[in-house]
Amino acid sequence: MLPKKHIGIFDSGIGGLTVLKEIRELLPQYDYIYLGDNARAPYGTRSFEVVHEYTLQAVKRLFELDCDLIVIACNTASAKALRQIQQTYLKDWESEKRVLGVIRPTTELAGELSSTKEIGILGTSGTVSSNSYQVEINKFHPAVKVHQQACPLWVPLIENQEYDTEGGRYFIKRYVDELMATGNIDTIILACTHYPIIEDLIKEYLPKEVQLISQGKIVAERLQNYLERHQWLENKLTKKGSIHYLTTENPSLFDEKSSLFLGQEVQSELMHW
Repeated sequence: MLPKKHIGIFDSGIGGLTVLKEIRELLPQYDYIYLGDNARAPYGTRSFEVVHEYTLQAVKRLFELDCDLIVIACNTASAKALRQIQQTYLKDWESEKRVLGVIRPTTELAGELSSTKEIGILGTSGTVSSNSYQVEINKFHPAVKVHQQACPLWVPLIENQEYDTEGGRYFIKRYVDELMATGNIDTIILACTHYPIIEDLIKEYLPKEVQLISQGKIVAERLQNYLERHQWLENKLTKKGSIHYLTTENPSLFDEKSSLFLGQEVQSELMHW
C-alpha cells in the first residue's frame, strides 16, 4: 500500500491563507500543511532567480514532509518559479508528485467573464513585471486585452492593518484609478492573495458593473476538479481534516497576523531549512 500524503500549501508569507481558507471550506476532509516563508517575505520585489531559489527550496521541504501535491498559493512564486519547477525539476523527482499554482485557474476563467474583452490585473510589482497573467490570458483568450497595475504599497498596508485609514484609502483609490484609466475594463483580477482582505474597499472605487475576481474560490474549485480527474493521487491523501502551520519566522508573529486572514486563532511552528 502506498503511504498516505498531505496537501501542501506554500506562500511567501500569510497571504496564501486566503486561498487555504477557501480550499478548506470546499475540501475540509483532507489534511493540509501550510508553509509561510515569512522570514524572507515579501517576494514581490525580488528577482526571478531569487524567487525561484526560495520557491524550489520550499517545494523540496514540503515533499520531505510527505506532501505529494503542493499548491503554490503565491502569485509571485507562481509567476516566477512554477513553470520551471514543473517542466525541469519535477522530472528529477518521482513522477507522482505534483505542483500547482494560482495563476492558470484564474486566467482560464477570466476571459469568459469579460464582455468588453478588456481585463485588469491588480498585483505586486513582481507579478506584474513577470507578465504571467498577460501570457496566460492570451493563451486561453487571445482576443482579450490585458491591463496591469502594480500596487506595491497594498501588502504592507494590509499586514500592518493600515488599509482602512485616510492614507490607506488614498493608495487603494490611486491604484484602482490608474488601472481603470487604461481602458474599457469590466473585469479585474486580484492577482495577490493578500488583496481579498481589502476587496470591499476596492469595490468602493469601482463602477458597480465591474467584476472583481478573487482567486481563492476559483483555485479551490479547480483543485477539487483536479483531484476528481486524478484519482490515483486523491486516493493517497489522508482525510482527517487536520491543518498544520509552519513559518520560517517568529511563530507568535505569524499567529497574530494569521488571525486577520482566517478569522480564527492558529498555532504555528518554526521551520528551519
